[in-house]
Amino acid sequence: MQRLLCVTLPSRARESIQRVVLLPLLSVCCLVHVCAIEPSADVPAAKPAAIVNGTNISDAELADACLARYGSLVVGALINKVIIEQACELHGVVVTTADVDNEINEMSRRFNVPRDKWIALIQRERGVTEKQYREDIVWPMIALRRLAKGSLEPTDEQLQKQFQNQYGPTVKARIVVLGSRKDAEETRAEVLRDPDSFGHVAREKSVDIGSASVGGWVQPIRHFSGSAEFETAAFALSEGKISEVVQVADQFIIIKCEGHLPASDVKFSDVRPRLAEVFREKQSRVLSSKIFGELQAKAAIENTLNSSEKRLSAPNLAARVNGQPITISEVRTVCVERYGEDVLQALLTGVLLNQALSRQELVVSQEDVEREVARAAESMGFQTPEGKPDVSTWLEQISKENKQSIEFYLTDIVRPTVALKKLVGPVPVTQDDLDKAFTATFGPRVRCRAVVLDNQRRAQEVWQIARQNPTAEVIGNLAEQYSVDPTSKALRGEVPPIQKHSGQPALEREAFALNAGELSGIIQIADRFMILLCEGYTKPVEVTFDEVRDELHRDIFEKKQRIEMARFFTHLRESASIDNFLAGTSQSPKSNLPQNLPAASKMPPSTITQRETNELSKPRAKPRAGSRAVGNSSRAVSPASFDEPLVK
Repeated sequence: MQRLLCVTLPSRARESIQRVVLLPLLSVCCLVHVCAIEPSADVPAAKPAAIVNGTNISDAELADACLARYGSLVVGALINKVIIEQACELHGVVVTTADVDNEINEMSRRFNVPRDKWIALIQRERGVTEKQYREDIVWPMIALRRLAKGSLEPTDEQLQKQFQNQYGPTVKARIVVLGSRKDAEETRAEVLRDPDSFGHVAREKSVDIGSASVGGWVQPIRHFSGSAEFETAAFALSEGKISEVVQVADQFIIIKCEGHLPASDVKFSDVRPRLAEVFREKQSRVLSSKIFGELQAKAAIENTLNSSEKRLSAPNLAARVNGQPITISEVRTVCVERYGEDVLQALLTGVLLNQALSRQELVVSQEDVEREVARAAESMGFQTPEGKPDVSTWLEQISKENKQSIEFYLTDIVRPTVALKKLVGPVPVTQDDLDKAFTATFGPRVRCRAVVLDNQRRAQEVWQIARQNPTAEVIGNLAEQYSVDPTSKALRGEVPPIQKHSGQPALEREAFALNAGELSGIIQIADRFMILLCEGYTKPVEVTFDEVRDELHRDIFEKKQRIEMARFFTHLRESASIDNFLAGTSQSPKSNLPQNLPAASKMPPSTITQRETNELSKPRAKPRAGSRAVGNSSRAVSPASFDEPLVK
């Protein structure tokens, strides 16, 4: 652990860092220290988990690092499993290996995916091993289902509601979400005066970030999908009309109907078996959750892992469930089994960066770490009333969101970031970079409808239909019927306006060559084929280059710096000798790379890849909090967006 925890504590740190960073850091370090001096008796301390350029990372060090990072999470999962096991034993419920196999086979069949590919999909999507999937997901699911003993058979009424939800008519809509009725009523009055401003108002005022970022657009509203009041209000609107304020929980919503989509041409009798299957699966989850809540409420649970006082009297005890012990050794073993590879990568990264820093005689200080935390807080809009970075709130937020202690946010994310920035050094931002970013962010864009296909033959068939009558209605119908992109399919081909310098030159050339009402040819982008109908051009944002130059420079610098950091670390790793005994792999430096990695300034010139070009071209959603407003406008400068009006 000592190798990675290289954040030294200063004698005079800022008060917020002392309160929110250093004190939790010290308390967690105490826990790590206890774990480190009390390793499990069956863990050989001298055995290496990996060797990096001759530097050992021992099995014991890896186990302690896993326990420190994930011990609380794992002990919670083990407690839950013991609760279910005890209930199964009490009620005579048995779940065999064959039961688990049959359940996995059934799920793969249900989703029409071969079993091996289903397992691979689960591993990729959920980040779990097959063993963990079987023992911690499938087995408890079957056990709880059998313990619940509730009826899983749906009624016709329930299936009819589900049918309407999946295949019934929908409302295409935008929404504005406010936190109080007063704000909502005032906002409704504003959009009633100018209905065309609805998207702009949603972007400026809505507290729902997901819809606000795309001008208020939401997925088509369906029957029986949530609030009955919300659905009733939406379906009662005709196209172009705006609803009264609808309260859903503690939020107040204004809906603008952009059209009604008809029900799918599907018969209830044809999909009834599938609907029943989906219902039984959902009902099973509901009943299982209910029975587990009851079991958990009745259980006598003593979690001692994070209690230093209790650990003194029982150093190898992690928890007790109704008197049954769970040992630290068990938790440590499971931590390594589930998270060992990821944690080892963090340790490997720490060793590689420390070696590189040492070669260049560079040091990452506590002040460097504090500055990076403050920079991150400011860039994410966390500021105090005095306009300074709100470090305390930011650290609390990042810890809560990532379910990660502040200590390991600092050691696994912040410190490596600072180290790579020091190793890479400054990166140039050219006038050409700034000009392209200005045009991409604030310049005109092409408003299009798009149909996205996955093979050329189908694209040619659809294009032939489209060119006979190239209208928005026809393209919308074709997108809804044929598009393989779910978002544009749901929105009948509507896509965000296409910008210049987006990293997709073929798409840009074709789009910007079109006049309003013209149909494009077939455009191939990787393995997709697109057909565009131009609806016109958006008006450039009225802002001068000088007004936004500093913001653009800062944004481009950070993006280019991230790209160079990634390149440098890839070069660093490829030039290293790494024996990973946990994964069973061994790596020697690539023959065309130097054994001693040069300083970043001596690396080959950067070649920006297509993916990196795409990253650089992404415009800011808005400048940082505190950026200067333009002219007499009270709002910060923002790029041309989905709902910008077309040039007349």
